[in-house]
Amino acid sequence: MPEPNDLLRAAREHTPSRRAPGEHMSRGELADAICAWLWDTTEIKYELDGHYIAKLERGAVRWPGAAYRSGLRHVLDVAADNELGFFPPSGGSALEPDLAPPSMIGHDDDLIVAGDESIALLSFAEQSNVGELTVEQLQADIERITQSYLRTPTRQLFATSRAIRDRAFGLLAGNQSPRQSRDLYSAAGWAITLLAWMSVDLGRPDIAESHTRTAWACAEAADHDVLRGWIRATQHTAAFWQDDFARAAEYAQDGLRYAAGTARLFLASAASVDLARIGRTDKARELLEVAQTLNVRRAGTEPGGLFVCTPERAGGLWADTYLAFGEAQLTAEHADHSVALFEAAPYALRNVGSERMARLQQAKARLILGELDGALEAVEPVLDTQPEYRVRPLIQRLAEVAALTAPYGRSAKTRMLRDRVVEFTQRPELPARPTANGFAAMEAPRIYSVRRTREDQA
Repeated sequence: MPEPNDLLRAAREHTPSRRAPGEHMSRGELADAICAWLWDTTEIKYELDGHYIAKLERGAVRWPGAAYRSGLRHVLDVAADNELGFFPPSGGSALEPDLAPPSMIGHDDDLIVAGDESIALLSFAEQSNVGELTVEQLQADIERITQSYLRTPTRQLFATSRAIRDRAFGLLAGNQSPRQSRDLYSAAGWAITLLAWMSVDLGRPDIAESHTRTAWACAEAADHDVLRGWIRATQHTAAFWQDDFARAAEYAQDGLRYAAGTARLFLASAASVDLARIGRTDKARELLEVAQTLNVRRAGTEPGGLFVCTPERAGGLWADTYLAFGEAQLTAEHADHSVALFEAAPYALRNVGSERMARLQQAKARLILGELDGALEAVEPVLDTQPEYRVRPLIQRLAEVAALTAPYGRSAKTRMLRDRVVEFTQRPELPARPTANGFAAMEAPRIYSVRRTREDQA
């Protein structure tokens, strides 16, 4: 049985009802007040009711999402989360995000089926089956996918990665030398790791974990440390976007045992973010210092693109760490440097996904520092992202930027930013529907309304 959150219940029962004089605030009234405040400050509609407040008071969720915690602090008039019995998760505590708009609609069936297929291949990957093939073409295809990720529609690259995985396993059923077998397991492992990373971006990090288990078996069969390092990086990313920062840190730190090439830079930087978020500040600073002093070179077997950590990509992670420390000025400095390095690099070599995240770190730092105009300038290129590249983590980070505009009231500039964010989140990629001739037909997306329309207000 979870331990009841007596502090939260006591805070609610000491808060006078706004509806019934002489009574304390009910759970339903508290939920309504939070939703009203969140709408006034962010113009994003949250679905919160008395049942969820009861869930919090029972202790079933010990760390609700950031927006809900902010609303609870405001309505119950407390300064810190711990006054309401909320403490950052340390591995086993229940937690729950408060933002759920998917970045892409209509993908769940494909993602679930692909994850199930990778699970089905796990037992096969753990055996010593062999096959006959030169894997140069498979490796070239993997490099092309990693280098064109978030430049080419994700659905197309997802299908190609899936085909590479299946082809590699099909070839392993034949006869070949042990060296060729290891090459095929390596190709399959990279392809499955791609499927896992894309599953995170498509809003299903839970399915990503199914892929990574089979990818790890492939890396073991290939005895491939570079692949092991990037699988751990992907497992970190899947846990991170489920707000399980303790588990994300474990994956990242374990990956440092194997990592060669630039994966080591990514893992040390990512672990510092995770540890900072769960309050392990000393260890976070230690790993941040390690990351900032690393002198790494790209390993010959790193496919590039998505699976390379450049100084500018690492700089964006360092900015996130300083943000978790509450050091907005250092966040701004590292985010600015990261963006400058991205802009100086040849476009073909830029990781556009990491660049967009660095720009949002710029925007967050500017808002915390009281520089609304600077935040608007930083976020503008992100808001121009085409719908097919609006992945789930990007939408979540952009909504966090919008939430930080609350201190600026409802000025014209603030309203403009919030309107742009609402428009951005309402226009995910158009889902493709398979047709008889094998091509994809585009459907109009279902719109998840997060802002009142004129008809709603009438």
